[in-house]
Amino acid sequence: MSIGIKQNIELLINNIKQLIFIDTKKLEYIISALIAGGHVLLADSHGVGKTSLARALAQSIRWKNSDSAIGDVQIEGFSRIQCTVDLLPQDILGYNRFIGQSGQILFNKGPIFAHFVLCDEINLLTPKTQGSFLQVMEEQNITIEGKLYSLQDPFFIIATMNLKGLHLFPLPAPQLDRFMIRLSLGYPSMQDEEEIVKRHGKADVWYSFKPVIDSADLIQWKSKVDTVQMHPDVCSYLVHCIRQTRLHPDIETPASPRSAVKLSRLARSLAMCRDLDYVPLDIIKELFIPSMAHRIVTRDPSIAPEAILESILNSAAVEQKKR
Repeated sequence: MSIGIKQNIELLINNIKQLIFIDTKKLEYIISALIAGGHVLLADSHGVGKTSLARALAQSIRWKNSDSAIGDVQIEGFSRIQCTVDLLPQDILGYNRFIGQSGQILFNKGPIFAHFVLCDEINLLTPKTQGSFLQVMEEQNITIEGKLYSLQDPFFIIATMNLKGLHLFPLPAPQLDRFMIRLSLGYPSMQDEEEIVKRHGKADVWYSFKPVIDSADLIQWKSKVDTVQMHPDVCSYLVHCIRQTRLHPDIETPASPRSAVKLSRLARSLAMCRDLDYVPLDIIKELFIPSMAHRIVTRDPSIAPEAILESILNSAAVEQKKR
C-alpha cells in the first residue's frame, strides 16, 4: 500500500474537525465514499452542520486551474442547491438562452457544475426534478439539449433528506440506489455543543481555514481503490448477505446487484484509508447496514430496515463460521 495515504486522510480528517464536530468514523465513511466515486445521503435534522461539513471538505482541497473549467464552462469548488418544490431541472443543470440582438445562444450553467455539491433537502423536489440527478450521479455526465458535458474528477454529491415535514416527495428506489451510503450526523453531546457555541458564536472561524491536500491526491487515491484485494471468501460473504435481502419474508424491495458493487468499492476504499491492501470481513460487516438500509423497503413500515439487516448479518456470520 502506498506510503502516505493514511497520513493524508488523517490530515484531512483533523483539518475538517477543526470546524465540524462529527464522529470520526462517520467522517471516515464520507471520505471513503468520495474516494470510491460514490455519493452520500444524510438523513438529518436542520442545523446540525451538514452545509458546513460539505464546505469544509471542499475547502480542504487545493484545486488546480485545470480543475476549474469544462471548455468555456467554469467549475466551482463547492456549490449548494437549496431544494424547494418549485425548483425545475434547468435550475439545477442549466439551460441555453437565446440572445435576440446578436443571435447567439448562451449557456447558463446550473449549480451541478461543481466538484462538491450539497443538495439540501432533496426530498422537497418533485419527482421530475429529482430525476435530473440520475444521469450525473451514475455517469458523471450531463446532457442538456443534446449536448453532453462530462464533469471532471472529483465529483461528489452530499444530499440531505428531511425525515418529517410537509410537501415531501419520497425518493424513488433508483435514486436511492445511487447513493453509496446513508448516514445521520445526529445532535452533538452537551460538551461538544458548548464548544460549538464558544467557537462559532464570536468569530469568523473560516478565516484561517486552509486546504491541506491537492485535488490530484484524490484522483490518485481513486485510481488505487481497485488495487485493494478482496478474498473470494469475503466476496462470497458480501454477495450472500445481499442475496439474503431477496429471500427475507419482511422485505418488499431487496438490494440490487448494483448495491453489491457499491458496497464492494466502498469497502475497498475504506480499507485503503486504513492503510490496508485487502478487505477484511469486519469492514463488510461494518458497512453493510449503513450502505444498505436506504436501499430496501420493508413490507411493514413499522419494521426498521436496520433491524432486518442486522438479523441477516448475524445469521450470515454464523454460516461463515460453519464453513
